[in-house]
Amino acid sequence: MRKAKVRTFNGTTSNEITPRELQNGVLARKAAGEGFVLLKNENHFLPIAKGGKIGLYGAGAVRTIKGGTGSGDVNERASVNIWQGMVNAGYEVTSAAWLESYEKLYQQSRLEWKNVILRKMEEQELNFFDAYSVTPFFMPCGDSLDEEAAKKDGASTAIFVLARIAGENKDRFDVEGDYFISKEEKALLSQVCEAYENVVLVINTGGLMDLAFADEFENIRSIVQYVQAGQEGGNAFADLVTGAITPSGKMTDTWALTYQDYPNAATFSYKSGDVSVEKYEEGIFVGYRYFDTFDIPVRYCFGFGLSYTEFSMQAEDLQVSGLGTMNPRVSVKVKVANIGDTYSGKEVVQIYASCPVGKLPKEFRRLAGFAKTKLLSPGEQEELTVSFPLYQLASYDEEKAAWILEKGTYGIWVGNSLDASEISGTIMLDEDAVMVQCENICPLKEDLTEMKLDQDKAAAKEAEWKERAVGKKTVFVSAKEIPTEIVDYSNPLEELPGEAGSIVDSLSEEQLILLATGDPSRDQGNALGSAGVSVPGAAAETSQTASSEPWNVACIALADGPAGLRLKKEYQVENGEIVPTDFLSALEGGFFAEAQEKRGVSYYQYCTAIPVGTLLAQSWNLDLIKEVGEMIGHEMELFNVTLWLAPGMNIHRNPLCGRNFEYYSEDPLLAGMMAGAMTLGVQKVPGCGTTIKHFACNNQEDNRMGSDSILSERTLREIYLKGFEIAVKNSQPMSIMTSYNLINGVHAANCYDTCTKAARNEWGFAGAIMTDWTTTNVQIKGECTAAGCMRAGNDMVMPGLPMDHENIREELAKGTLSMEELKRCIYNTVNIVLQSNQYEGAVSYLDQFDDLDTYLTVK
Repeated sequence: MRKAKVRTFNGTTSNEITPRELQNGVLARKAAGEGFVLLKNENHFLPIAKGGKIGLYGAGAVRTIKGGTGSGDVNERASVNIWQGMVNAGYEVTSAAWLESYEKLYQQSRLEWKNVILRKMEEQELNFFDAYSVTPFFMPCGDSLDEEAAKKDGASTAIFVLARIAGENKDRFDVEGDYFISKEEKALLSQVCEAYENVVLVINTGGLMDLAFADEFENIRSIVQYVQAGQEGGNAFADLVTGAITPSGKMTDTWALTYQDYPNAATFSYKSGDVSVEKYEEGIFVGYRYFDTFDIPVRYCFGFGLSYTEFSMQAEDLQVSGLGTMNPRVSVKVKVANIGDTYSGKEVVQIYASCPVGKLPKEFRRLAGFAKTKLLSPGEQEELTVSFPLYQLASYDEEKAAWILEKGTYGIWVGNSLDASEISGTIMLDEDAVMVQCENICPLKEDLTEMKLDQDKAAAKEAEWKERAVGKKTVFVSAKEIPTEIVDYSNPLEELPGEAGSIVDSLSEEQLILLATGDPSRDQGNALGSAGVSVPGAAAETSQTASSEPWNVACIALADGPAGLRLKKEYQVENGEIVPTDFLSALEGGFFAEAQEKRGVSYYQYCTAIPVGTLLAQSWNLDLIKEVGEMIGHEMELFNVTLWLAPGMNIHRNPLCGRNFEYYSEDPLLAGMMAGAMTLGVQKVPGCGTTIKHFACNNQEDNRMGSDSILSERTLREIYLKGFEIAVKNSQPMSIMTSYNLINGVHAANCYDTCTKAARNEWGFAGAIMTDWTTTNVQIKGECTAAGCMRAGNDMVMPGLPMDHENIREELAKGTLSMEELKRCIYNTVNIVLQSNQYEGAVSYLDQFDDLDTYLTVK
């Protein structure tokens, strides 16, 4: 019998900074620095020698945005803004008076914003979260500049930081002050450019914004894509400016010349005039797959990023191995050399593939593999062999319900960005090959007109690169050497093996019903979490109904993410009990909470605010992400959290999505590999697990609970499920969280096709699946029920309300939900609980699996 741990109160009673906080801050700083993308650096303007004078302006200079709002916020001890970071690095900031004035204006604006929310609650009878979500805070611009004084401040260089806040439940706007620079901001920037000889522009936003204005100012020498860099962002930025680090980040999205260039610009979210339906008419042509295929010029291409040094990159060899097995692989050997003479640096090898023009329309190129070099000194070189599955080149054929390789020539491109990649070899396939035989899922229930590709133009582009490939290595492959995997969709409900199965078979019907949800007694009732009792600020805890002998199924805590653990940084204990507090105390640093008298002994739970998902992905460094994940895992271990509700990995379909900052990329391979790396890091720590989310097609925030994502099965599989598939196969996350939206008319939480057929049958997912918070309790479109979750294979309804239990009881009584279906779900939950960090002697969840961390390999 497993022995459950005896829980004690989390945290420390001393408010002194701990060695753990200091150590984790160093890693957060490293991760931020490696993700910054240098977009422009005219005449190698950066870096700037330490100790000089610098002007510093813009909202983000003093109120640097560390991350987005909502459930992904983190309650860290302190966050370093860019002003602090520059001072810490030894620069003399000459604009302190402007920055101090801005801070006063900011505080005033925040109070006004708070009052607007409170009025909406009263006048529109909204609850706090709804009023908060639909009332975004727009950063004030700041006072105009005293140009004459600035010209005399002794600084020849100024840094201007544009900042934007975005977050959960609301999409951004393509208006001035959000996606576009405001008139006030542009006027201030104009003054700065007039007063200083050189200007560095910093983009401190969670998503992309229009940069056309930057072309109007000749003395903007450098542009840095800062994104939102967590608690150590200001120090990390100063590292980049001083040259302590050489920028090595690369774009994970395509930066269009104008918003209207995005294929869904006119119809995304509220832009269509109907947020109840979202038609994915661009099909598979998302991000660079659209711009590259249809030859639309861009500002910065996918994978772009400058360095302080120069690199050469040469493809050395191309091989296909493992033919005749179920996992044939493509390997590309690449030599990278630092050919600069001053700075050490890292480079990213990016491998793209062009698939043959055939029956299925295809994107011109897709990312097939990538790797980051070690830190290379001037003159140093490194040889990398990047290996990826041949399956990465497959396309989904809806008519055959199969992943296929069409016969023809596959082009392999190598470079340090999409636009800089060069054709480096080819693979010739003699006949069509079926790699995986599936069944159709998520059928369309209404007409959808997808974007059409001109096959003649596609053929002409293919002919052009084939001509350039002459003389390059060609590997010939016979379709007969590629076996077909046939997916087994049988799901025998009576087989519940092992200790978890024995426990589930011994539970009463009422216990099973209670275990189907989180524990309603944990003071839940808000979508932002803070529902935990044993872990203050946790999002939820599982039921205690079977925690006693003989079952000994522990209660586990779940904490929000994905930019770190979201817990209350301070709580009190009186007479051996945790003093209840309003969940608002954990939101926006307690800005909305009523003052509360402290009673008893204070405990402190300071968590590390890491960079947001997009910035982490811009590092293109899987080993670094694993390191960050392991750090999060140790904080979970410290604070008795079993499941981290992260990473978020939805696709950046449009730059106006309010939650893009949480997610990694417009590309599913990059998103899947980043989520997998984070999971491998977290789950290296015994008994800790991740929750990859939001599964699936949660690509907008407006009406996220009622929006129906209408898309073809091929688009669903190749773009919106593919990242989840890669993360599952590469890292086996302990759990998956379903999304609020519908997929072709079926709520994602009630979707058997995605929860069971795709995740479990096709990908081999072995963990538990849960709903997003209050999915079954807020009905906006259609009906999503707790019993429907059980039928779909969605194992845990979160956070759990009595109405969910009643629904399950009713459907069991009517026979519309079988006991076998319910038991199957409870088995999945109990199985991960038994492997959690709530037991003595817990081991890594990863230990039970073979062949993890093998989707992409680098030697």
